[in-house]
Amino acid sequence: MNKGSLRGRIITPRGIVNGKAVFENGVITAVEEGDPGEGLYVAPGFIDIHLHGGGGHDFMDGTREAFIGAARLHASHGTATLLPTTLTCPDGELFNAFEVMREVQKDELLGGMFYGMHLEGPYFSPAQAGAQDPKYLAVPKPEHYNKILERGKGLIARWSVAPELDGALELGDRLRSLGICAAMGHSDAFYEQVLEASEHGYRHLTHFYSGMSALKRINGYRYPGMTEAGYMIDSLTVEVIADGKHLPLSMLGYVFRAKGVSKCALITDAMRGAGQTEGKTVLGSLENGQEVYIEDGVAKMPGGNAFAGSIATADRLVRNAVAAGASLEQAVRMITKTPADIIGIPDRGEIVPGKRADFTVFDGEINVFTVISGGKTIYER
Repeated sequence: MNKGSLRGRIITPRGIVNGKAVFENGVITAVEEGDPGEGLYVAPGFIDIHLHGGGGHDFMDGTREAFIGAARLHASHGTATLLPTTLTCPDGELFNAFEVMREVQKDELLGGMFYGMHLEGPYFSPAQAGAQDPKYLAVPKPEHYNKILERGKGLIARWSVAPELDGALELGDRLRSLGICAAMGHSDAFYEQVLEASEHGYRHLTHFYSGMSALKRINGYRYPGMTEAGYMIDSLTVEVIADGKHLPLSMLGYVFRAKGVSKCALITDAMRGAGQTEGKTVLGSLENGQEVYIEDGVAKMPGGNAFAGSIATADRLVRNAVAAGASLEQAVRMITKTPADIIGIPDRGEIVPGKRADFTVFDGEINVFTVISGGKTIYER
């Protein structure tokens, strides 16, 4: 029998409770009040719904070693569940990533971390491609996306698309029918296009403020873009790269207040350089990726005029959210229950009986001590 318990300051939906969380066979069975022991915080396992790699690995490398290596790095920083995220790429690379994902989900220790995949592309606006390789951009056609959906059947949890492209609304309807989270990103859409897309299954904005249109002035008139739509359309949820670089702390705090913590998730958007402090690295696969470099705690495109993704880890996100004005409970909510709700992961995100036994244990400085995923200890300091 797989039994266990964690004693400390338990972060529950009803507040912080001194005592212990009890679990058996990978499921939480009780939260009992009592002695908090050493007083470490016991939070639900952190959930990262947008990351590309870490520890020198990228999921687009398409190997078991890359998937496991990246997962191990992020586990050491508090992540218990993740969505391996692809880049705009040749179909062959994408289909290979699907096969590797199926293999690593069977891993005895880390397999439970891999909930599903996030496809970032290839249906993006060239004007907002950012670090996405423009030569692989496409428009959504049924004969193409249905092939991807078939090859990735049972694996795709989320797909980011530019909603203004021809065929994007039909794809949104298709994703909604399949229970896949349809997200909008790398888009030059106007508010009205975002609003229409929200009626065709699209309900989430990918890396808010990054790779999306903002207020435009045309012939003297101002037209709101996707960024403004994120605030104006109440039903939309957003995610922020809370590395303190993509958005300053002052802006992070504003997003938290304006959208509310139930509609804002923290993401790393981490690339292979997560865990690396400086120097050259590669965004995307080693074969077809782009050379970028790390400086000042962020990955930059050659020339330094744009970011190429973050090198953040989950513990850094929580630390920054608190520094931006969120309470510890709010910061934890944005990297646990909120992302679980956005993707539709019903069995995790809260420490309550019946949920999966996912825990992240840390001290007052958000230094991670223990991570448990599905009742299995995947990291211990």
